[in-house]
Amino acid sequence: MSKQAYNPYLPSFEYVPDGEPRVFGERVYVYGSHDRFDGPDFCVNDYVCWSAPVSDLTDWRYEGVIYRAGQDAKNGKGDMHMCAPDVVQGTDGRYYLYYEFHRLTVTSVAVCDTPAGKYEFYGYIQRLDGTPYGEKKGEVNLFDPGVLVDDDGSVYMYTGFAPLPGWMKLVMNLRGLKIDAGYCIRLDKDMITMKGEPVMVLPGPAMTSGTGFEGHGFFEASSIRKIGDTYYLVYSSELSHELCYAVSKRPDGGFRYGGTLISIGDIGYRGNQTANNYTGNTHGGMAEINGQWYIFYHRQTNRQKCARQGCAEKITFLPDGSVLQAEQTSCGLNDGPLSGTGIYEARIACNLSSKEGTFAYIRTREKDKKGIHPYFTQSGTDREQDGDQYIANMTDGAWAGFKYFRFTGAENVIAVSVRGTAVGTILVSTALNEEPAARISVRPADTFAFFRAPFKIKAGVHPLFFRYEGNGAFDFEKFEIET
Repeated sequence: MSKQAYNPYLPSFEYVPDGEPRVFGERVYVYGSHDRFDGPDFCVNDYVCWSAPVSDLTDWRYEGVIYRAGQDAKNGKGDMHMCAPDVVQGTDGRYYLYYEFHRLTVTSVAVCDTPAGKYEFYGYIQRLDGTPYGEKKGEVNLFDPGVLVDDDGSVYMYTGFAPLPGWMKLVMNLRGLKIDAGYCIRLDKDMITMKGEPVMVLPGPAMTSGTGFEGHGFFEASSIRKIGDTYYLVYSSELSHELCYAVSKRPDGGFRYGGTLISIGDIGYRGNQTANNYTGNTHGGMAEINGQWYIFYHRQTNRQKCARQGCAEKITFLPDGSVLQAEQTSCGLNDGPLSGTGIYEARIACNLSSKEGTFAYIRTREKDKKGIHPYFTQSGTDREQDGDQYIANMTDGAWAGFKYFRFTGAENVIAVSVRGTAVGTILVSTALNEEPAARISVRPADTFAFFRAPFKIKAGVHPLFFRYEGNGAFDFEKFEIET
C-alpha cells in the first residue's frame, strides 16, 4: 500500500453507509446509500460510487454520481430517497443495480455497461405478466435487496423486512404486506422477472423460537456471498447494531444461524456486553480482496441516526467454515497495525464514550440532556470535498479509543490538537484502567492548538485510549506521536 488505511476508509466528508463491496476485475467497488451530513432522514443524496485497486486499499477513487433518484418512474416528484442497493454482473455481462425507495415496497432495477458508469432505469422486480411485485396484500415487503448470480447462471434476490413486534405501528406498511422474515426470490436471466414465489429463508424476531436464531432474528439488510459450496447470508439482526450471518449448502433454504460478524458497539466481542461506542443500525457485506476476507459496515456520526460512514474489518474463517466476530478498529483495511509514530485524525477513533457510557441513535436525534456525550462531527454543511471531521464535546470522563498501533518501545512525545474551554488533563494509556503512559495538560483555546507531554509505550501492538479529567470541554482534532 502507498500509505496507511483507516476507518472510516473514505474521506471525512463522505457519508456512504450500507456498503456492498464488489470486486470486478482488478478493482473493488463500494455501492451504498448516500446520507447527507446534518440531513433530515436516511439516504437523502443520490447514489455515488467509490473504488480502489485490489492491490492498494488506501487509494480510493471517487467515481461520481452513478444514479439519481429522479431517474425512477415511480419517483416523479423526486422527493423519495433511495435505500441500500446492491450491484451484480448479469449473465449478459452488464451490471445491474437493485434498490428501493423509502416510501415504496417494490424493488427497482437499473443497468449499466460498466461497474461505475451512468446507470439507466430498467424496471421493477415483476411477475411473469409484468406487474411489479410487492404492492398487493399478502406479498412480501421488498426491502434491502442482496443479489447472487450463482455459478450456473441462476439468479437469486434476498430481501425482506421484519421489525420487532413493538415496532409494528412505527412502520409504514399498512397494506397487509409480509414483514415477518427474510425471503429469497429466484429471478430469470433477464435479472428482473420472478421464477416462482418468494421463499422464507431467515426467521424474523417473532418466529425464532427453536430455530437457533433466538435473539438474532432477521431484521433487514440482506447480503449474500457464495464461498466454495456454501452460501453465506449476511443480515442485520433484531438488535440492529450487529451484522450476523447464516449458512446453507443451497441458495433457497436450509440456512442455519452462524453468529455475529461485527457489532458497532463491540457487543458480544470476547464476551463484552457493554457498548463501547454509540450505536444505531448497521448494514454491509463481505468481500474477498487479495486473499483476505473483510466485512464492510457503517457507523453513526453527528448525534444522528442518518449521518453514517462506511468502515471495514478483516474477518477470520475457521476450518469448519464458521467466522469469528470481528472487533471494531481504526485500521480495518490497513496491512496490519498502524505505525506508532505520525499524525492521526481523531475521527478514526473506533471507540467513543462518555463517563456515563453510550446510547443508540435509533429514533431521536437528541438524547444528551446533560450535555456530556462526545460525538463525531464536522463544520459547515454537506459537501463533496475538504472535510474537517473531529470529535466534539469531550467532557470529564469521556474517552476515545484507537486500535491498533505497533510501537518500538522508544521514548517519544505525544501531542493533541484541541480547542475549547477545557482545563484539565488528557490521560493516554493502552487500557482505560491502567497507569497512563502520558499526562497531557490542556487549557482553553479558541482555535485548535497542540499540547504535549513525554510518552513511552512498551514494544508491541497496542491500542491507545485518550481519557479526559477536568472541567469544561474540548473538541479533539488529531494527535501526533513525535519521534
